Amino acid sequence: MEFQIRNAQGNQRYYWRIVASNGQVLATSETYYNKSDAQTAAQSVKSNAASAPIVDHTGTSSYGRW
Repeated sequence: MEFQIRNAQGNQRYYWRIVASNGQVLATSETYYNKSDAQTAAQSVKSNAASAPIVDHTGTSSYGRW
């Protein structure tokens, strides 16, 4: 799995995405005007994702957890 910083097609904006080893795109960010902002956001997700809870919003309560 890797984080990629890419140019948005047709303009000078940037975005990040997470790509699995099989090439499947797992997540895509919003676009950023500055490459450094996209890099900072990707680093933040990478640093904080492991401690983020998984929250199940499919049941009767929108605050349930697995």
